[in-house]
Amino acid sequence: MKHRSTRELFDYWNARRGRRNAPERSEIEPSAIRRALADTFILSFDAQAGHPFRIAGTRVCALFSRELKAESFVRLWARDHAGSIGELLEIVAQESVGVVAGVSATGANGEPLDLELLALPLARHGRTDTRVLGTLAPIGVPYWLGVHPIGRLALGSHRYLGTTAAPAAARPLPLAANARIKHGLVVYDGGQA
Repeated sequence: MKHRSTRELFDYWNARRGRRNAPERSEIEPSAIRRALADTFILSFDAQAGHPFRIAGTRVCALFSRELKAESFVRLWARDHAGSIGELLEIVAQESVGVVAGVSATGANGEPLDLELLALPLARHGRTDTRVLGTLAPIGVPYWLGVHPIGRLALGSHRYLGTTAAPAAARPLPLAANARIKHGLVVYDGGQA
């Protein structure tokens, strides 16, 4: 994670969740992440509506030179990247894992802008498929930020942030009728017999 806001939000989220897959939305205290708050957002997990913003920090809104509340997050992305970002959000919510990604865009004057995206699941009454908490932060703050909106976003490389929830106990799988264990390996009878 390159950006300070990304690291701060992830550390806070990770501390709040403890051994659970995700913290409850009601456990997130804005004053505890005040330095990252301007780069922070919360999305409704609603694929039909394009995962609209419930809350967007001031720097996130400044990137697009407008208020983003209730606007579709997916529609901020270039057409060939919108499907990928929708799939990433689906994985975040359904699998209860976070994702950090590189994002690129261009300003009105054609200048490139590199950003970092963090998306984390938030639980609501134990379900992690209702809200997504994240940051969208420019790696370097250009002089024109807030004056000229950036264009459509493009997804770069990304990685998933695994869960530290307690794993289920491993259970041995039953052997098939044509299988036997030999020297610690499962051997299946048949094939070239």
